Amino acid sequence: MSESDNFKLVEKKSKVKNIFDSISGRYDLLNHLLSFGIDIYWRRKALKLSGINKNSFLLDVACGTGDVAIEAKKFGVEKIVGADFSHNMLRLFHKKSNWIIGNNVQMVAEQMPFKDNSFTNITVAFGVRNFYNIQEGFNSFYRVLKAQGKATIVEFQMPKNKFFAALYKFYFKKILPIIGGIISGNKSAYNYLPNSVEEFDEKVNLEILLRNSGFKRIDIYQLSFGTVQVVIAEK
Repeated sequence: MSESDNFKLVEKKSKVKNIFDSISGRYDLLNHLLSFGIDIYWRRKALKLSGINKNSFLLDVACGTGDVAIEAKKFGVEKIVGADFSHNMLRLFHKKSNWIIGNNVQMVAEQMPFKDNSFTNITVAFGVRNFYNIQEGFNSFYRVLKAQGKATIVEFQMPKNKFFAALYKFYFKKILPIIGGIISGNKSAYNYLPNSVEEFDEKVNLEILLRNSGFKRIDIYQLSFGTVQVVIAEK
């Protein structure tokens, strides 16, 4: 990796942390408002598809304020670790769920402070596109998962249907930044979101990256007219 590429990665890491630290206070409200509440269904559906249960040991990466982990708790999961690079997000997670106190870790996916073969499940909802090096992140996933463990990724994508793609782009480019900017007080953060989704969709193939990390079985599901994908990779 060139010095220029390394600088860009470090710059992205710092930018993403600053964005999420700054919008943390309005993050839950805007997630539910801007998705019309469907984000709750997306997380629940992804967990159901992953087969998570009371015997699972879950690592929720890019956990934010803990919505995936809180949902996993409803599935009977007792052993949960939340991980995020944003201190402010983790602090709000603590406020929402006193049972997670002491189990949250401030970290990036690319450098996990966990032993090999530790977890049965990893989840990351709408966070992979914010990794500064996705391949390294997936390598970490593979390392810390137990055999037959599953990594479940929920991420936005551009719909293949031209009609839905046009609606999606209009909403993401014209409506979402205005509402998000007004409520959060950070317009640039909600310009970053649609731009990052479009760039991610054009440049990143999750299946290829997961296979590069060693995952063999990979299942992909489309939700909400193809606007969201759930990718489940088994070690």
